[in-house]
Amino acid sequence: MSLAAILLGIINIAIVVAILLLVGAIILWFCNWFDLAVPANVQKGYLAVVALIGLYMLVALLLGIPTIRIIHGSFDGNDNRQVRAEGNSAAA
Repeated sequence: MSLAAILLGIINIAIVVAILLLVGAIILWFCNWFDLAVPANVQKGYLAVVALIGLYMLVALLLGIPTIRIIHGSFDGNDNRQVRAEGNSAAA
């Protein structure tokens, strides 16, 4: 893996963590706006989850394992799961 790919991956991880922290800050802002108190342990728990997501993404980047894909599209429009299933049944 090239240095540019690692740098791009680290920037991607920073963007994901920043977005998650921004979402948490907006939720906290709305809760304060509606006079709902969010306990400190819930806030710390959210930060711990965000940190674990960032750590998982960093380890996945360094080890070359795939991260979870929420949105997945293929270039040719075919369903890749169907192609893999047909390929596995043909080999068996």
